[in-house]
Amino acid sequence: MERARGARTGTGTESGANGLRGAVGWAAVEAAVPGFAAAVRERFGAYRHHVLATLREDGAPRLTGLEADFRYGELWLGMMTGSRKVLDLRRDPRFALHANPGGGSELSDGDVRVAGRAMEETDPRLKARYAAAVKPPEPFHLFRAELTEVVRTSTEPPFVKLEVWRPGRPLRTLRRTSEDPQLWEDPRPSQAPQLSEG
Repeated sequence: MERARGARTGTGTESGANGLRGAVGWAAVEAAVPGFAAAVRERFGAYRHHVLATLREDGAPRLTGLEADFRYGELWLGMMTGSRKVLDLRRDPRFALHANPGGGSELSDGDVRVAGRAMEETDPRLKARYAAAVKPPEPFHLFRAELTEVVRTSTEPPFVKLEVWRPGRPLRTLRRTSEDPQLWEDPRPSQAPQLSEG
């Protein structure tokens, strides 16, 4: 393994008014990294409710519970009408979604989160199709996730393993231990995640 180079902040896709470009739908994640995407989707599917982070008007974070649904090649975020998170996302679509970790402390399937922007779906035909399949309480708001980052954290003794995918970049695998806070990047090609700057 090699030490990870050039610690940088942000998603690596920052640009524009809300700091996001290059965001993609869930189908693009599945096409780019199918095995990784399957593990992430399975982890979200283990529980019904997850934790959504949005931005309040003053820029402070707001955490709320949310049901997330993978359907039609998209990650959907359904919300009650008039909820604060709807107002937050209409004002600033940036969000992060953390999969419910469940009980205990083992996290045998890893810890998963995604981030990007949530775009409200207003097409009545698409909302009706979704409602027919999911049967949410109505009326409701429906947002489609456009992702800029997908992250899975797991353990691989003695390491904590971090897998990070961003649009247009190969999947990265980073490892570290409690004794060595430096990140080590997996340099193996093909079967293992590939190296990427940033």
